Amino acid sequence: MAREFTSVGVVGLGTMGAGIVEVFARNGIDVVAVEISAAAVERGRATLTGSTDRAVAKGKLAEADRDALLARVDWQVGLDALHSVDLVIEAVPEHLDLKQRIFAELDRVCKPEAILATNTSSLSVTEISVATTRPNQVIGIHFFNPAPVMKLVEVVRTVVTSADVVADVEALCERLGKVDVTISDRAGFIANALLFGYLNHAVSMFESRYATREDIDAAMKLGCGLPMGPLALMDLIGLDTAYEILDTMYRRGGRDRRHAPVPLIKQMVTAGLLGRKSGRGFYTYERPGSPVVVPDEHTPVTTGGALADGARAIAKVGIVGSGTMATGIIEVFAKAGYEVISVTRGAEKSAKVCEAVKTSLNKGVVRGKLSEEDRDAALGRVTWSATLDHLADVDLVVEAVVEELSVKKALFASLDEICKPGVVLATTTSSLPVIDVAMATQRPADVVGLHFFNPAPIMPLVEIVQTIRTSAETSATARAVCAALGKTGVVCGDRSGFIVNALLFPYLNDAVKMLEASYSTADDIDYAMKLGCGYPMGPFELLDVVGLDVSLAIQRELYLELREPGFAPAPLLEHLVTAGYLGRKSGRGFRDHTKR
Repeated sequence: MAREFTSVGVVGLGTMGAGIVEVFARNGIDVVAVEISAAAVERGRATLTGSTDRAVAKGKLAEADRDALLARVDWQVGLDALHSVDLVIEAVPEHLDLKQRIFAELDRVCKPEAILATNTSSLSVTEISVATTRPNQVIGIHFFNPAPVMKLVEVVRTVVTSADVVADVEALCERLGKVDVTISDRAGFIANALLFGYLNHAVSMFESRYATREDIDAAMKLGCGLPMGPLALMDLIGLDTAYEILDTMYRRGGRDRRHAPVPLIKQMVTAGLLGRKSGRGFYTYERPGSPVVVPDEHTPVTTGGALADGARAIAKVGIVGSGTMATGIIEVFAKAGYEVISVTRGAEKSAKVCEAVKTSLNKGVVRGKLSEEDRDAALGRVTWSATLDHLADVDLVVEAVVEELSVKKALFASLDEICKPGVVLATTTSSLPVIDVAMATQRPADVVGLHFFNPAPIMPLVEIVQTIRTSAETSATARAVCAALGKTGVVCGDRSGFIVNALLFPYLNDAVKMLEASYSTADDIDYAMKLGCGYPMGPFELLDVVGLDVSLAIQRELYLELREPGFAPAPLLEHLVTAGYLGRKSGRGFRDHTKR
């Protein structure tokens, strides 16, 4: 029988602590809420009152239930008030010495059978537990912010945590309506270990001026469906908190350079730029604590018109290729009003592409997203061809052929001979160096990367990739074209992976390494990232959709170019690809899809 928790104590009533108080009180459990001073208690009480009042205003909590919830909370100064509770959860700042002092005192105050838990997100639960005479009754219960909303709880057992304590806490999580994943005591646990390497990498991109803060955040939101961009998320977490977590993970996690805090983070913390809570971090906010971003000196200035910043006028577009991406790009340009010439290798391929475009447009009509007139007009703008010579008078060429450098270079050399001067030549490569393609021509200043995401008619993002030879006029033209297509264009340099793949695939690779080390299961890791971080898919779900072979190829390119040891492809990923387990397309990857 699981023990019955009738009363719990919460130590530390900041945002997280007050949220944990609300979780327990909402579920009918009496809470003793403890802080170091009366003023701190009042701040915690105000946080809880504000949260519950908002829930009432939104119709998510009845007034009577709110009043009952608040009545279950006993606000106290000092740890002595916790003498009779069944469980204590500590939620004070992430400093080991502070937590150890609190646990030593809790060990003295609390009844012998009480469970002592820490909400730490990065420190060693084991090191905290040894400050007590009951390390077998110490456990990590890591809630995610905001605790009343987020469904995930990481239950962290040490090597000495009693099995019945783990079982009792798991049962408690279920009673609270939470999904728990039980793991051992390792730096960062699941979610932070995967999240903070990605956040740190995003900061390094910004620090090196590879891309703007707005473009980095837009790329990850629109390209991956994430709820927030990485720099906005750093501001929400707090740069001081992020620094402490990264520094702890670096020191405890084998000194992986990917967790060594980027110098800019420490500089910003020292300067008091802590994010939302201080009113300024990577972005500037209306006031401290506000989520409202206001313009500052780094906010990009929008030009008065599409051609105001030197962009060339584009009316006729050539699209070369016959695959899924080429088909989608033809549809995107035709629907946006451009005259399109589709070039494939032969009439048979042209007929297939034409049929695919018609099918997609017809689906739009059936779904009510496109009128029959607009469909017919879009099809009427497309000319189908099997020869590159028909591109002699276009204003823009978009190449979407196979991802092989030799093929692309040969094509661009041909386009260089055929196309008129001033034409923008764009490649949709997702992994090859754009400069290598550009230098196959005598006009590298006119070459740019336009990396559309699949499916092109739906995905709102385009990465605009500038080489060191791309002219300002060509970049401006690419930005204007993306805007005319109704897409968000983000500008970055010509580096392996660009923005999205360079941030996404090392995170996926880290997840594979975590599974390979038997730290957790694929299901629990997926749960952790979906429920703890709000990701639309877990890493293993996404890997199976993308294809393990594709993922491995991208990870190899990143490792080859950046030579970062942490980017080396996980051996498990290589073994699965060798075995033919490529994901959904082969029926099996990290999961067996033949049984579904």
